[in-house]
Amino acid sequence: MKFTLSWLGDHLETTATLDEIVEALTDLGLEVEEVTNPAARLGAFTLAHVLEAHPHPDAERLRVCRVLTDEGERQIVCGAPNARAGIVAVLAKPGDYVPGIDVTLGVSKIRGVESHGMMCSERELEMSDEHDGIVELPSGAVGERFIDWLAANDPARVDPVIEIAITPNRPDALAVRGIARDLAARGLGRLKPAPDVIVPATVAGTAGVSIDADTLDGCPLFCLREIRGVRNGPSPEWLQQRLRAIGLRPINFLVDVTNFFSHDRARPLHVFDADKVRGNLRVHRALGGETVLALDGRTYTFQPGQMVIADDSGALAIGGIMGGEETGCSEATVNVLVESAWWEPVTVARTGRALKLTSDARYRFERGVDPAWTAPGLELATRMILDHAGGAAAPMVVAGAMPDTARAYRFDPAAVERIVGMSIPAAAQAATLTALGFEVRDGMAHVPSWRPDVQGDADIVEEVARVASLGRLEGQPLPRPEGVTRPVLTPPQARRTAARRVAAALGYNECVSYSFVDRRAAELFGGGSDATMLENPISSEMSHMRPSLLPGLLRAAARNQARGFMDMALFEAGSVFSGGEPGEQAFEVAGLLVGRQAPRDVHGGQRPVDIFDARADAEAVLAAAGAPHKMMIRRGAPGFWHPGRHGILGLGPKVAMGIFGEVHPRILAALDVKGPAVAFTLWPDVIPLPRKQGATRGALELSDLQPVERDFAFLVDARVESGAIVTAAQGADKALITEVRVFDQFAGTGLGEGRKSVAITVRLEPRTATLTEAEIEAVCARVVDKVTRATGATLRS
Repeated sequence: MKFTLSWLGDHLETTATLDEIVEALTDLGLEVEEVTNPAARLGAFTLAHVLEAHPHPDAERLRVCRVLTDEGERQIVCGAPNARAGIVAVLAKPGDYVPGIDVTLGVSKIRGVESHGMMCSERELEMSDEHDGIVELPSGAVGERFIDWLAANDPARVDPVIEIAITPNRPDALAVRGIARDLAARGLGRLKPAPDVIVPATVAGTAGVSIDADTLDGCPLFCLREIRGVRNGPSPEWLQQRLRAIGLRPINFLVDVTNFFSHDRARPLHVFDADKVRGNLRVHRALGGETVLALDGRTYTFQPGQMVIADDSGALAIGGIMGGEETGCSEATVNVLVESAWWEPVTVARTGRALKLTSDARYRFERGVDPAWTAPGLELATRMILDHAGGAAAPMVVAGAMPDTARAYRFDPAAVERIVGMSIPAAAQAATLTALGFEVRDGMAHVPSWRPDVQGDADIVEEVARVASLGRLEGQPLPRPEGVTRPVLTPPQARRTAARRVAAALGYNECVSYSFVDRRAAELFGGGSDATMLENPISSEMSHMRPSLLPGLLRAAARNQARGFMDMALFEAGSVFSGGEPGEQAFEVAGLLVGRQAPRDVHGGQRPVDIFDARADAEAVLAAAGAPHKMMIRRGAPGFWHPGRHGILGLGPKVAMGIFGEVHPRILAALDVKGPAVAFTLWPDVIPLPRKQGATRGALELSDLQPVERDFAFLVDARVESGAIVTAAQGADKALITEVRVFDQFAGTGLGEGRKSVAITVRLEPRTATLTEAEIEAVCARVVDKVTRATGATLRS
């Protein structure tokens, strides 16, 4: 939103400086993005009188001038054809910066003659492209600042232009008057009264307008006024200067009027050439397929349900967005229909997006235009047209009714201190709201029609605090509890932090990927259903919520491998989704190892990563998150894991805390990853909380008695898992047996078809007394019995 300082002065009576206004706007939430102040680059230039002008002795086109300045008479060499005695010129002295030529002047010699300055043209001052001669002024005292002369005689040349950023919730600030209202509420001046204009009709009207019943929700109010006998042409100079200052090109007076009110009062208007309209106007919803040639020169095809302004011949304009070329105004226009309507924001936004069409009207309507100023805006535009273009106005034709926007919210002065932390007297709060256009009575704040963003009690508080300046807030230390401070992080948050730290300490690099994947990748990992499909995805490659973190890690690995990085360790921590409803998501930590476990070295220790690397890292991360030391490992993971090289870490058959293993070769091929690749996925939130809550660790229990280890070799079916043997052996005596581990496995000739040998070591640690040989033999017998019953194994002799 751009406006000039003088334009703001039409609505705000103020003595504030430009810097004060700029600072206040940003503090009010209307962030100033740029200030273009012509006076800033013209401040050094002064006026001078040319006393004499003689030809240069060594250059035909140059003149040597004797110039009277505020520092006395100076000699200046000038090449302008209009340099002559008696004129008032604009002087740049040695040391002054001339913006148009990007030069800082100094005393110089031009063809052997010294020149102590420069008399400037408009292009050298960056005032215009005119450079045929130096600036000649009709008046001015010697030494007077050029900007002071312009302010008194041609103020538009030094009128600062302010550009502010408008947030979507402040459509009222798309009007210069809305900005002035905010500044007046802050105390930077007085808001000038708005003119209450009613233009009497002097001729009978011939045009009518109607709104279809099914369109009243999108266009509840449409006002139309016919004006006959206008003289269209160039706009007055003041109007052209204002439009040019904010970056708009003046077209003709009738069009410029609509642009003026769009920025002055945030009231979009449209003017039809009445002689080109066939019959009455009709506002209706398109059936689909209708076309209109718009003012931007492009033809648009309506989709069903979009709002159309039409006459008996067909579509004339796109409702709330842009008029049509065929009924546009030109300098030959004599009779006009001026339209002022209120269009529903969501419908306008959807139509503009569907047609890929942007305009000033759409920008304002989709944010919310003041419905109460629909008819008054038309009256004011009619008055302006009659005053400058002549003509006679017919009575206003109104279709529909103004939508009811009346609403009120509780005015609680104590809420400002409770919510914001600012102490403001109740009377000052009421005065602020009144200055903003609210009506405060009976403990309620009634919202003005131009503020659709105010939708609750908290918005009332925000308005008071915003105008009072949030910069007045002073930091206050939070109250400190007595004793030991309670933990800030919840147990799940602490676990997630610990899991991240341990994964990084293990040498993994953390990745952060999108929560969205394409359907193909989602289906590979058990997702891809309609329940997780996005309604409005960023792209086709981000159409579904991710069912696992592995797709993102594998894609990252593929990108790195394509660039020559073959060995890597990556991890990510984030949410995964099993559905689209609340609660159908879980926090997951996933790690991926690809390539070799270490670089090549002289010791020859290099090997590919394997399932045991993934298991060790998974157990380390789970341990840091608080998982029990003893966990069950079983099979049954989803199909994207290798069917025979994976394990589910759990606390029984139903509680799974994670999975580790090799990624299925089919998945690696689909995602273009070169193996080997092993991974783990963990769910820290599934880990049960400890029964005893506290920051201290339990006492370390050590036995001072001699431990005993015994080895067993079992002959079992080749399909029996080693883990089943380990689990059975641990259950033989849970008090004495502290560790069971596999140290050898053999399958070959001599064992029989489909048989293998598994050797385990069992460690016994007594607590009360040294074990006797008989006690050791008894435990060994129970180990053999347990393993035999659980797996059908036989002890090898």
